[in-house]
Amino acid sequence: MKRMLASLDSFGSLGALVAAVAAPCCFPLFAVVAATLGLGALAPYEAIVLYAFQGFALLSLVGLAFAFRHHRHAGPLIVGGTSVAILAYAFYHSFYPTILYTGLFGLLAATLWNYISSRRPVPSAPILQSVITCPHCGHRAEETMPTNACLYFYDCPGCHAPLKPTPSDCCVFCSYGSVPCPPIQLGASCCA
Repeated sequence: MKRMLASLDSFGSLGALVAAVAAPCCFPLFAVVAATLGLGALAPYEAIVLYAFQGFALLSLVGLAFAFRHHRHAGPLIVGGTSVAILAYAFYHSFYPTILYTGLFGLLAATLWNYISSRRPVPSAPILQSVITCPHCGHRAEETMPTNACLYFYDCPGCHAPLKPTPSDCCVFCSYGSVPCPPIQLGASCCA
């Protein structure tokens, strides 16, 4: 099931492309390809093919939405949503081939972008244990880092010196800990 949802946008975009090739009256650039592949036999069913095209475009958008939930890269979903909106405008408001091609190729670009984004590793859970070393006395203490806030001040259990982050760091874990804070581990900006 998970694998099917992961490839839903690719299936939708590929289906939309095949439907576009099978409808040369609306996509004249694909007329030669359609004739070469023998898709001219679908000419009597062109109205049905155009509905299939729209269905595949929506299926691709649904696939992009599911993929967004997995990898959290909004770019492909935004481009795909814009492309489907452009296609809807072309089909239901102002039919220009240029607008159709823009929507179709935008949808294909969103699918390609989504494919690349989904191949990047998703950050795993951050390490929450860090050993803070006091710069004054050298005392080391293992502490659990909070995930919902930064720790700006820390009192050393050895010498009771108050520690605060260095100017280049966001918290005491980034300055004196063996592991940086969870937002930095996940590649986000500091937790400040």
